[in-house]
Formats: sequence, C-alpha cells, structure tokens
Amino acid sequence: MTELLFRQDAYLQDHDATVTAHTSEGGVVLDGTIFYPTSGGQPGDSGRLSWPGGGIGIATTVKGDGDDVVLVPSEPLALPPVGSRVLQTLDWGRRHRHMRVHTALHLLSVVIPLPVAGGSIGAEKGRLDFDMPEPLDDRDAIEAQINDLIERDLKVTDDWITDEELLANPGLVKTMSVMPPMGAGRVRLVRIGEGASQVDLQPCGGTHVARTSEIGRVRLGKIEKKGKRNRRVNLLLEL
Repeated sequence: MTELLFRQDAYLQDHDATVTAHTSEGGVVLDGTIFYPTSGGQPGDSGRLSWPGGGIGIATTVKGDGDDVVLVPSEPLALPPVGSRVLQTLDWGRRHRHMRVHTALHLLSVVIPLPVAGGSIGAEKGRLDFDMPEPLDDRDAIEAQINDLIERDLKVTDDWITDEELLANPGLVKTMSVMPPMGAGRVRLVRIGEGASQVDLQPCGGTHVARTSEIGRVRLGKIEKKGKRNRRVNLLLEL
C-alpha cells in the first residue's frame, strides 16, 4: 500500500521514499508518494526519481494493484533497486497548473448549477460536460461570476465523511454517472469557503490550491453541444 503524501500536503514538491516494488511493465512503487495518479479527470504527475548513482524521469503516474501507486518511467533505463531510498521530485509547474484548473472547475460547477456528465483537467485548461439542454444565456456573466469567486480569496479545505453519510446526502454528488470511490469506509470532501462564505462542498480526490486567489483569472472557452442534452464548457487559465 502506497501512502498518499499528496493527500496530506498537495504542496510537497520533493520527498524521500523507499522503493517497495517494480511492476512487470517497468513501473516503480514507493512506500509513500507525492505523485498524483491519473484519476477523476486529473492527469498523473510527472517528474523525476534520483538516488545515489542514478536517476530516471517519470512520464506519468497511475494506479496499480490494490492501493499501490505506480510511477511510470519516461524511458527504459535502470530502475532504483527495491529497498533503496530515492528522492522524488515533481514537475511542480505542471502539477500546480492542474491544481489551479481543478479548483477553477469546482467554481464552474457553482456558477452553472447543473448536473455534471464528465470532465477533464489539463495544464492550461479544463472542461466540464453539463446536462444542459439549452445554451447559456450570458457567457460573459458566467465568466465574471467565476472570476469574482476567485478574487474573493476563499479558503479551500478538505474533510471526510463516512460512506453512509454520503449515501444519506446524495445532493453532495454533482456527477451524474460516476459515484465517488466508496468502500474504504470514508469519502473525502473538498470545501471552498468557510461558514457563511462557503460556496461549494463536494466529494473529490484530486489536488487543489489552498485559496481561490491562487487560481488567477480565467476565461470561458468554447461551449460545444455534445449530444441531445449535453454541453461541454471549456475553461482556460490566463497564464
């Protein structure tokens, strides 16, 4: 089982770890990782592993067997031996942009309060697919509302509830077809704002910025019709 250090602190940029296994595909498993594995529409992290006498680039990170997280090398070089200590270093610029985009998409789901059919996160932009039979009335107003929430510098925190509590509060889940991972006994909630200033609370396992002001300004991109009821709303960072 890999300890998810990014869940404890999304701002860790490098950290020591011990190699616990190699996969048959040539991946590396650590006892604890700051690398986020591909899931929930957020790409897996990239970066580098270093150890005395060696080093290797990491192209992406994926979920492995059970609770393992697998770091996928960018080229077929020698792997660090099982049991050795390594320094893991994130491509922090890419990860931080994922955090900004991911948090901005939570705000997009606030200003467009419709069921979400899917989504994707990139380093410059992201998108949500909404159950939206009719087009948006005023895209400029939507963009202004998101940027207003960003500028309010709302705190972003997480909390945990039990599986049973989530089932008793189905309104917390905005996605139509995918339920948050359950079965471990508890589910992580991401909260934007506190007390009377809270604007969003939903299950999410991804990484986010600590305050909305860190996102920076965003703009709406293309709004595409996808099927009879769905519309895809793209959101771009103003880098």
